[in-house]
Amino acid sequence: MNDLNTRSIAKNYTFLAIMLASMVLGCVVGWAWPGAKALKPLGTVFINMMFCIVVPLVFASISSAVANMQNRRRAGRIMGTTIAVFVVTGAIAAVIMFILVQIFPPVLVPWTELPSQDIGDYASMAELVVNFFTAEDFVGLLSRRAMLPLIVFSLLFGFSVNLTGGKSSPIGKLLEELTRVMLQFVKLVTYYAPIAFFAIFADLVATYGPQITTHYVRALLLFYPLCFVYIVTAWPLFAWFGGGKGAIQVMFRHIAKPAVVSLGTCSSVATIPTNMDAAESTGISRDVSDIVLPMGATMHMDGSCFSCVLKIAFVLGVFGQSMGFDKLIPVVLVAVLSSVGMSGVPGGGYIGEYIIGTIFFPDQMAIAFPILVAIGNLVDPPATMINAAGDYVVSFLVSRFVDGKDWLRNATIRRSEGRT
Repeated sequence: MNDLNTRSIAKNYTFLAIMLASMVLGCVVGWAWPGAKALKPLGTVFINMMFCIVVPLVFASISSAVANMQNRRRAGRIMGTTIAVFVVTGAIAAVIMFILVQIFPPVLVPWTELPSQDIGDYASMAELVVNFFTAEDFVGLLSRRAMLPLIVFSLLFGFSVNLTGGKSSPIGKLLEELTRVMLQFVKLVTYYAPIAFFAIFADLVATYGPQITTHYVRALLLFYPLCFVYIVTAWPLFAWFGGGKGAIQVMFRHIAKPAVVSLGTCSSVATIPTNMDAAESTGISRDVSDIVLPMGATMHMDGSCFSCVLKIAFVLGVFGQSMGFDKLIPVVLVAVLSSVGMSGVPGGGYIGEYIIGTIFFPDQMAIAFPILVAIGNLVDPPATMINAAGDYVVSFLVSRFVDGKDWLRNATIRRSEGRT
């Protein structure tokens, strides 16, 4: 059994090492060769393939999880707990960043020359609320840009199957088999990942590297280390509270692959399959992971809450304004709303930036908007990693409230008995 575990760990980390090496090599090539932008299509192929996979995977996994549940109250409990955890962790992240920008303001001297940019057309608030839950028609659901409506549709479809036979019905069995097929599909596509990651990072460095100015660098020097500190402090704390003794080691054993995938793709949605694989290896209940992880891809946004507060502080500094503690409550509320509540809404463009601008900078929108977007682009990779890989960590917390504080120990015992 030990030999089997050793070979499994070696296999996982060998592939992970290959992916990391591809990323580093891509960064070097992008720095040395400006023409590395031409490699972008090699990475786009991988990202597009993951996006093609994720729509049927999310539909099948959520619908199957709900359809196969013996207890419908459990499904409601999982969803309610999941949303509550998302909001609480997002608020914690926003407060942390708020305190840090008091100590280390990203902009010390107001800007004198500011570019202007057309902000484009955006949906009204009423339209945003409608788009939050629904698509215009069934075809509109078949897109990663409609993830929240797709999740709502999948939940209702799953409940409908549950009410008409559940897992013993032909549709219930079909959904379960479709989920297994899509997970196998993901494994096949993953073999191409090292080439894709090389191309993605070569293009990023070649495109954005030379354009970083002093103030943006100062913001990045605050944001990037914070993400690292959050990973090594908050994540272990969440894992320990959610899974108890031994949970921290288990979490770090499985978190690397989702973190690397999210960092490379800059997409929480594209990380769903990897998170599901990590959750299954951990022993998290299938119905928990099948609901928490897809919902987390569009609603669990701790990294985006970091980003939101940093954007507000940055633009306030640009205009020569301070962000005192009198702004704590509105800033945290906006961070949670724009990151947790509206992050997956289709039809709204840069929703987070738009909400920030209309609330805090309504008279300087044309100036503030491009600055907000630029910061968002610069901090997107680590923010997405916190968002996406954090979905797996959050599943520990949800499991505790749904399956009890000893869920991890019980899962370990079951796996051990199964091997023997």
